[in-house]
Amino acid sequence: MSKSEERIIRTDYSEIMQKNYIDYAMSVIVARALPDVRDGLKPVQRRVLFDMWQLGTKSDRPYRKSARIVGDTMGKYHPHGDSSIYDSLVVMAQDFKKGRTLVDGHGNFGSIEGDGAAAMRYTEARLEKFTEDVFLSDLDKDIVDYMPNFDETEKEPVVLPSRLPNILINGSEGIAVGMATSVPPHNIGEVIEAVKAFIRDDSVTSEELMKYIPGPDFPTGGIVVNQSDLKEIYETGQGKIRLRGRVEIEKGKNGRVNIVVTEIPYTMIGAGIGKFMSDVAALAESRQAADIVDISNQSSKEGIRIVIECRKGTDTDRLLGLLYKKTRLEDTFGVNMLVVSNGRPETMSLKQLIESQVDFQFEIADRKYENLLTRELEQKEVQEGLIRAVDVIDLIIEILRGSKNRKMAMDCLVMGKTEGIRFKSKKSKEEAELLMFTERQASAILDMRLVKLIGLEIDILMKEHAETLKKIEKYQKLLEDHDEMASLLLGELDDLKKEYTVPRRTALEDAGEIVIEEPQIREEEVVFCLDRFGYAKTLDASVYEKNKEAADSENKYVFTVMNTDKVCLFTDIGKMHSIKVLDIPQKKLREKGVPIDNLSNFENAKEEILFVGPGSFVMKSEFFFVTARGFVKRTSGAEFVSSVRTIQSTKLQDGDRVVLAAPCDSMDYAVLISHSGYFLKFSLQEASELKKTALGVRGMALQENDSVDSAYLLENAREFTIPFRGGTVSLNRLKLAHRGGKGTKNRLS
Repeated sequence: MSKSEERIIRTDYSEIMQKNYIDYAMSVIVARALPDVRDGLKPVQRRVLFDMWQLGTKSDRPYRKSARIVGDTMGKYHPHGDSSIYDSLVVMAQDFKKGRTLVDGHGNFGSIEGDGAAAMRYTEARLEKFTEDVFLSDLDKDIVDYMPNFDETEKEPVVLPSRLPNILINGSEGIAVGMATSVPPHNIGEVIEAVKAFIRDDSVTSEELMKYIPGPDFPTGGIVVNQSDLKEIYETGQGKIRLRGRVEIEKGKNGRVNIVVTEIPYTMIGAGIGKFMSDVAALAESRQAADIVDISNQSSKEGIRIVIECRKGTDTDRLLGLLYKKTRLEDTFGVNMLVVSNGRPETMSLKQLIESQVDFQFEIADRKYENLLTRELEQKEVQEGLIRAVDVIDLIIEILRGSKNRKMAMDCLVMGKTEGIRFKSKKSKEEAELLMFTERQASAILDMRLVKLIGLEIDILMKEHAETLKKIEKYQKLLEDHDEMASLLLGELDDLKKEYTVPRRTALEDAGEIVIEEPQIREEEVVFCLDRFGYAKTLDASVYEKNKEAADSENKYVFTVMNTDKVCLFTDIGKMHSIKVLDIPQKKLREKGVPIDNLSNFENAKEEILFVGPGSFVMKSEFFFVTARGFVKRTSGAEFVSSVRTIQSTKLQDGDRVVLAAPCDSMDYAVLISHSGYFLKFSLQEASELKKTALGVRGMALQENDSVDSAYLLENAREFTIPFRGGTVSLNRLKLAHRGGKGTKNRLS
């Protein structure tokens, strides 16, 4: 075996992919997407706050340009692009997203209606006082570990020394690989009370903690309407919270009634407000909420105010029920309290979240007071040395005057070495040999200024020494007595609650499921019309009969359908869109319809409609599909029964498209025509009957760069002629061949 062969490592490719993907997933989970349970921050948030603290952008200092903060953070700690850093900075400054903002933003930082923040070069920011007090106040006391940054030129904290469970106060949302976190925000005063309760008794349960934290407190207010489900959510860390906006009923003009939305569900923040208004307008247009006259957004800096103007005598209770059911005025907030704990993702209960944070509190408190104790013990040592030095000050001065350098004087003070030092008398030398100061004391003596020898200064030194002894005693007691430390933390929590507590904004109650009694619809026939520009409408059947010729000439698709049915559209990208007939506005003959893409998921610019028909007809029929690459199949209409608005009607290869999608129950033959002019006629029975998820079978053998341009279905006894390249072709007279053949080239080609 050669040396080069010895260096080859043989391994399974799938094992390498699996290992590398797991490494990548864990990196995203731990280092980017999920918050740490101790400070409730994601890495990018932690880095932004730490960088602002280093830059000195504190609450009592002038604002700094956001671009400066973002650039500094990216250059030192977070090399993942400026957009993620600025987005994080913006969110921490938005009071409608955070229970307690961590950044004080100056300028346009976006709005609750979804307006984005101004560019970072225009906005300014600084730290909130809350952030300094809760996250950064003890950062200079070496109470958390630091790690190297990405290029090992700087140090950054592994976690900020948060004094409160920020994960509960501000909540968190993040999508990782294969998992996501969604923690709702809570009231800061209630969270502090729950933390205090746990410190007093760590055997307290999640249910007992709910006496202090009865539920989430969203910055947008609103109402939680499934309060009884919260117990299970807080015990398991998972569940769904049902949220409603807060509404008021007001008298409008001319006897009308106004439904005014004054608080929105937290999930409606941003584009959800516009979606809510369009949904309400759609309900009014479709006659499901015929009492609605108008809707307007009158929100301002004072708060949310969305006014729904209703007719006189409107049943507001029923209308509100409809709005809760059909719009985002009632919405669901999915809870998944997934956090990083000890370097691993873990879903925690309410008690576990508080317990983890309290453990962290004791950990950083122990570390803080150990460091302070060490500092005071060092101070005590120095003070005792200076006090002792006062009693032998003449001897020390003699040593200093007789020494040739600092080292000689230091050795004499510490070890009693007198070699090379000139003394005035033998007695002085003997006394010097008995000196045994510590190195720290000796260094302080040598650095001491003569002014310290004045009587008043000595008194100050003695008082400082007494104060140091008191501090040492206090710190030792805190470190040795858990109850004493707990009492200290409780006092600090009381101070924070006194300064930062705010009233609860979200109400908690239990409300039953909304049950809407749909009005009985009188079943009747209407005529569906779709013109060549894609505008759809329905006509009263009697109106159509009187104007049949005009309606047929002006529209591309016209057919009779029951008003309780659906209209199905098959398109060339292999989709089937269904629209309830009741959602299609009924118009007069000369009135313009509404765009079909407003009624469905149909993309007017990307899709071509191949067939339109009543849903009841489609479900009972058999459909024949032909694609540009020559695939064919028959599919039962039962395959297209679905409750969703859009489904895949057939499977397509990349780059392929549907040429024909049509009912084939009464048809006998299929004719496929290629771009090169080849015609292939075969019996429909040769096409396999397949599921909608199947690709199909080979219908026509195409030459290179050729494709099927069009396809037709024929009845045996009916003549069918098509125009083709300046002439006409009778499809019935084509020679019958078999599926999968090349076909015959037409002489007109």
